[in-house]
Amino acid sequence: MSRTMARPKTQPTGHESPFSENEIIVTKTDTKGLITYANEIFLRVSHLHIDEALGKPHNLIRHPDMPRCIFKLLWERLTGGKEMFAYVLNLASNGDHYWVFAHVTPSADARGRIVGYHSMRRKPAAPQVEAARTLYRTLLDEERAAASPTEGMQRSTDRLMSILRSKGVDYDEFVFAL
Repeated sequence: MSRTMARPKTQPTGHESPFSENEIIVTKTDTKGLITYANEIFLRVSHLHIDEALGKPHNLIRHPDMPRCIFKLLWERLTGGKEMFAYVLNLASNGDHYWVFAHVTPSADARGRIVGYHSMRRKPAAPQVEAARTLYRTLLDEERAAASPTEGMQRSTDRLMSILRSKGVDYDEFVFAL
């Protein structure tokens, strides 16, 4: 989830890193997106050891086929104190991939200040993955057709907002309708 630290370059294998619909992947980060907690399921599915995860940017599992505008929206919502649900394609350290339905929430201290983020992820059903994959291809096409990463981010964000407007829904309604 970090916006400032680069992730390692891992080539996708096209193979899925399996996990069960009964399992929940859990991580916690600080406000910069550095991992402060990772459960055993996260480590197994991401093919990481605990020392490879703790203190590292959460974006080390970012798949190159994930539109950047989804993470832009995630950060905007989280830093604004709001939760976010999203379908996310992740990249394990060995190049395998795995889809999750993520619920990410800000964690606050006793004074209500955001001190980090908590993410719980479940395995999504195949129809939801296909719907998310189709949407993300559209958004990625916008990003990749742009002259610069900044322009690409804006174009994909605009396209997402256009899709939401055309359906007459906000982002949350859209995600839960997939």
